[in-house]
Amino acid sequence: MIRNRILSIISAVVLILALTAGIAFRAFSSRDPEPEMLDGPGSVVMPEDSQPQGPEEPEITEPQSPVIAIPESAGAAEGNGSGPAPQAPELTWIEGLEIPEYSGQAYVAINGNVPFFDTEAIAPVSYEIYYQLDDLGRCTLADAVVGQDIMASGKRGSISEIKPTGWHTERYSFVDGEALYNRCHLIAHYLTGEDANPRNLVTGTRYMNTAGMNALENMVGDYIKETGNHVRYRVTPVWTGDNLICDGLLVEAWSVEDGGEDICFCIYAYNVQPGIVIDYLTGDNYATDGEKPKDQNSEPSYAKYLLEEDVTGTYVLNTKKKKFHRPDCQGVNDIAPENREEYTGSRNGLVEEGYVPCGGCNP
Repeated sequence: MIRNRILSIISAVVLILALTAGIAFRAFSSRDPEPEMLDGPGSVVMPEDSQPQGPEEPEITEPQSPVIAIPESAGAAEGNGSGPAPQAPELTWIEGLEIPEYSGQAYVAINGNVPFFDTEAIAPVSYEIYYQLDDLGRCTLADAVVGQDIMASGKRGSISEIKPTGWHTERYSFVDGEALYNRCHLIAHYLTGEDANPRNLVTGTRYMNTAGMNALENMVGDYIKETGNHVRYRVTPVWTGDNLICDGLLVEAWSVEDGGEDICFCIYAYNVQPGIVIDYLTGDNYATDGEKPKDQNSEPSYAKYLLEEDVTGTYVLNTKKKKFHRPDCQGVNDIAPENREEYTGSRNGLVEEGYVPCGGCNP
């Protein structure tokens, strides 16, 4: 009997051990398989379902800088033209330019009155460039983005020492101010403050200077002063062959901040003078009515006012009466404000421009 009880206990223990082993085997077999080992120490490939999952990070893009179209040579030729100057680019925009014959209008619209330069990439950043003279000493190109920061802050100085190609001093009674030719700025002093810069001055008729250019320059300058905006402004003399007098000036302008809404033009100003025939090769000229220029008849009328040794001084001008005074002259008080202008520069240069010294203060 005792033997039967011992066998029963041993059977129960075996059964319990078997059940325990089975449970342990099932638990072990349900675990994830070991990760696959790759060649190389410590490198494993995790099963796809065990990869850590998280929110996708947005792609980071660097902010794009605005396109700024400023020529590399900007600012290289500033001041009075004595510094280094870049060589002018190929003037492709005037190749094959079809310009109507002069028909009584001082200027005419070209290219649908739209500038030839690219207007998409102009930045509102001021600069000015006056390119090298060509092999004949002629102006080639003046280019700028004009803002208030580079506009003239004072009156224009003397430019009488500059003798552009083809320069002559003939005077006719029927020409405004008598002088046929002026030293014409490509980019006006009003816009960039340039005075005696030889790369910015051409021999131009009085007619082109006043009727052809002044209105355009004033329109651009007044717009900049009123709005604080910028204007791309480019002027290209148009030459035929080896002529020393240009046929005219191609003037392009585009207001930057408003995309050309207020200022947009492409104008050709004719370098002509009604009643005068000009030899553009040399600058020689004659009146169609037979009048001889004053310089050819006799000594010019202004010669008596010239000093043998020129001096530089400050004078007050009466721009209407073409008279100049010393600043302390009593006659200065009688000049209307709109006709009064202060000038510092060559005295003989003033005389050559048609100004007569005051008889009272004898400047």
